[in-house]
Amino acid sequence: MIIKICKIFFHTLVLAFLLSAFTARASDMPLGTGDVVKIAVFGNPDLSLVAKISEMGSITFPLVGDVKVGELSTADAEKKIAGLLTEGGFLRTAQVNILVTELESQQVSMLGQVLHPGRYPIKGPRSVTDMLALAGGVGPDGGDTATIIFTRDGRVSRQVINLVDMIQAADMTANMRLIGGDIVYVDRAHKFYIYGEVQHPGGYRLERDMSVMQALSIGGGLTPRGTERGLRVRRRDANGKTATLSLKNDDELKPDDVVYVQESLF
Repeated sequence: MIIKICKIFFHTLVLAFLLSAFTARASDMPLGTGDVVKIAVFGNPDLSLVAKISEMGSITFPLVGDVKVGELSTADAEKKIAGLLTEGGFLRTAQVNILVTELESQQVSMLGQVLHPGRYPIKGPRSVTDMLALAGGVGPDGGDTATIIFTRDGRVSRQVINLVDMIQAADMTANMRLIGGDIVYVDRAHKFYIYGEVQHPGGYRLERDMSVMQALSIGGGLTPRGTERGLRVRRRDANGKTATLSLKNDDELKPDDVVYVQESLF
């Protein structure tokens, strides 16, 4: 019971840390289309405003009209509005504060085999593993790899990251930094299929370096009529052609292999 309480307390602290960091870095992100901002001018409550940034990257502010704030940080947008108010002679001095209440422009799509797929706001520097943590991590059917679709300098690119290799090697070079509009897709785990004289025929998750013997074990072992001799595996090559192979117990299985266990003749 004590261990369980400690675990809950630990996860609560981690979540609190993530949320605090998430909020603290909001001002570092550029404003964009769809973001909702709450603007206040110190000493002038009549100038308070809640506005949604238009597709043109602008808002309509009292006295000064349209103000383009898209691609500006909140600090720069505050300075711009304050400058317009003072330069236009509306206020002698202006202290403007902007709070982003909805950050729609800077979101990363977390898709595929994650526990909580969806679009997540990204405030400040976020890596692939950061966003996976926010999406609940890799789901039970998730594989070792994640595919990243991203646009940089107007060019759409694709990168595949092997999450398991990255973590085991403690080499986070591939743990790329994400920005708004990026897509992370966690691939489904590879499977193999086993049928014939086994206790539990069907499709199963293919673990790394899994042998034929291990596959037989996952299938519940042989039936009384089954035999390990003459095992057959149907395997598809890179061109989509299927070949039937004879494998030994310690041979390694490949993704989508179909293992057939024959009936003993004796």
